[in-house]
Amino acid sequence: MRSQSDSLLVLPLLPIFLIGVPPMLLFSLLGFPGIVILGVLLICVGLTERLEANSDFNQQIIVHGYTRQSERNLQASTLHSATRFATLVDLAGAGLIAVGLVGFYYLG
Repeated sequence: MRSQSDSLLVLPLLPIFLIGVPPMLLFSLLGFPGIVILGVLLICVGLTERLEANSDFNQQIIVHGYTRQSERNLQASTLHSATRFATLVDLAGAGLIAVGLVGFYYLG
């Protein structure tokens, strides 16, 4: 009977490790200003997502012109969901900036 390797037991944890390592390295190397930088980058991602969603919506309206109500509703729904996601990313970035500034001023 063959026994399984211990390395196969940790394989499902690899994605969690890969997602968690960059913030830990950023915090350990740069401290609280690194968290502020990460927050600013997240806000940039949110703004980019919002601009791309508006651009896609406008392109659909301009290229396809008048469409059926169901297609317009689908396009509007896609725009609203992308805008909601961008708002959440912006709020997360603002939260990181706030945590970084509070930590820098009170603990740094």
